[in-house]
Amino acid sequence: MTIKIACLQLDIAFGNPNENERRVEREIEKISKNHPDIIVLPELWTTGYDLTRLDEIADEGGMRTKAFIQKLAKSHHVNIVAGSIARKTDRGVTNTMYIADRNGIIVGEYSKLHLFQLMDEHLYLQPGEEMGLFTLENTRCAGVICYDIRFPEWIRVHMVQGAEVLFVVAEWPLPRLSHWRTLLAARAIENQCYVIACNRAGSDPNNVFAGHSLVVDPWGEIIAEANEEPCTLMAQIDLQKVREVRKQIPIFADRRANDYIAAEKNFLKKS
Repeated sequence: MTIKIACLQLDIAFGNPNENERRVEREIEKISKNHPDIIVLPELWTTGYDLTRLDEIADEGGMRTKAFIQKLAKSHHVNIVAGSIARKTDRGVTNTMYIADRNGIIVGEYSKLHLFQLMDEHLYLQPGEEMGLFTLENTRCAGVICYDIRFPEWIRVHMVQGAEVLFVVAEWPLPRLSHWRTLLAARAIENQCYVIACNRAGSDPNNVFAGHSLVVDPWGEIIAEANEEPCTLMAQIDLQKVREVRKQIPIFADRRANDYIAAEKNFLKKS
């Protein structure tokens, strides 16, 4: 089974949800002529890292964003992994991803678990509480956000529950581009999955972002990569390859999860 992917590597208007929605609607209108199965957006695409103004510009309950992507998904008959947005909740603001299927139904959501202190996320955001599992095109998928990829144990929790495709949405800075490429390849190799990574382009008042959205296959080979400029990255993935690789090197069958847990418990007792 093949799936056609489009990653929208956008430059994000700092703190301006109205302008960003216009940009996304325009780009989805254009790319839909190529009939992708799944369109992916970057992290915090409605606001960028305008964290100090989240009380003013965050989406109350995510309602505006959900309605927006549901409309686009249904009208263009395309699945949308809608990056992430700043969502107001009763316990504070979360960095939240929504996923809409071709019928405009929200089939998944995930709020970023690991908050990146170097960009002050811990001062303005609350961590998520749920996993990022969802199903698109009859395929078990997982979604994570930016800094999450530095925590392989979190990714593995999703993979042991059957995920074959990992979607990563990000605002990854240019100075750590080499980490971005290396970490994504590692996550693909160790989990024998496709990694679809959509980063933002451009800059904000404090950062320059790396772009270089990537599609990585289950062997860790990069099959598509963008440059640093705003663009749409297109790629086709073949899910049969995931099954073939997992059969050839059966890492999930060979895992020793109980031993790992026991070793950690023993270490904690001694420390």
